[in-house]
Amino acid sequence: MTYIALFISVIFGYAVALLFKKKELTQLPILLAFSGAFLLATTLFELLPEVFEGPSEHIGLFIMIGILLQIVLDFFSKGAEHGHVHLHSETKTFPLLLFLSLSLHAIIEGVPLTENTAMLYGVIVHKIPITIILALFFSKAGYRQSTTLIFLILFALMTPLGSYLMETLPIMTTYSNEINAVAIGIFLHVSTTILFESSKNHSFNLSKMVAVCIAVVIAYFI
Repeated sequence: MTYIALFISVIFGYAVALLFKKKELTQLPILLAFSGAFLLATTLFELLPEVFEGPSEHIGLFIMIGILLQIVLDFFSKGAEHGHVHLHSETKTFPLLLFLSLSLHAIIEGVPLTENTAMLYGVIVHKIPITIILALFFSKAGYRQSTTLIFLILFALMTPLGSYLMETLPIMTTYSNEINAVAIGIFLHVSTTILFESSKNHSFNLSKMVAVCIAVVIAYFI
């Protein structure tokens, strides 16, 4: 069910993008802010305490590695993980660098989900607006629908792949605490970037603030 839910979240995001591709999705920034706050809250409430239950001498180092890794991935994805896509391709060929960076991000974020339902919800809520933004970008940039579909289907498989590898590879089980710490670093970078960038010119927006507060409350009680 975990694999199916993760895959469906991307399909759902694509369906929403198809439905609204000729309209202006004015509520998308609010949805993005909600997803960022929800992902951040579930990371702090659920995943962060878990990694410190075991030997934690080097956990901070691995969290920092995750943050730095996401900064590197942002260089290649141009910030697609937190809602920004800036590609320049005259030939409209398959965006390989974007796919590879998003895939590595997605595989790592799938690792902590095997035994953590709250984090599963957090990643699903994060994936929906990101998929909407990706699909809308591909459509407006003039990419063929087949290219968009192939990209999104492969992207949808990456997070379930991360969960599957965690369940089947003994080496990943052995170092699960360290890998989860790297995932925490990635989640912290992505979610805080979404929150910082969700308000234009860093101005106060009541609706986004309400969305953030609701996301935190829901994450606390699930």
